Amino acid sequence: MNLEFTGRIWHWKGPAPWYFVTVPEEECIELEDASAVVSYGWGMIPVTARIGATGWRTSLFPKDGRYIVPVKTAVRKAERLEVGYMVTVRLVVDVCPVGEPGPRDISAA
Repeated sequence: MNLEFTGRIWHWKGPAPWYFVTVPEEECIELEDASAVVSYGWGMIPVTARIGATGWRTSLFPKDGRYIVPVKTAVRKAERLEVGYMVTVRLVVDVCPVGEPGPRDISAA
C-alpha cells in the first residue's frame, strides 16, 4: 500500500521529545483496514516514509483514532524542517512476516 498526503509537523514535549505529522482521516481509514495484516503490536504499522529526498523506516503510532508519523532528527535536518512546516509525506506500508526480524517492503513484491 502506498499513500501520499500533506500535513503539518508538530512537536510532542514528552520525556523524549519527538516530532510528528498526523495522517489525514481518509488515509487513516485505509491504514486501519491494513493494520490487521501488518501491525506487529499495539496497533503500530511498519512503513518506509519519505519527505522530499529523504527516506527512512519507521512505524506509525495510533493516536486519538488516527495515525502519526514520527519524523527523525536526521530527516528534519536534511530537509531543513521546523515545527509548523507543511510537508508532503509518502508512505509505503511494510509487512513483518512472523519469524522475520524486521519490515519488508511489500511494494517491490
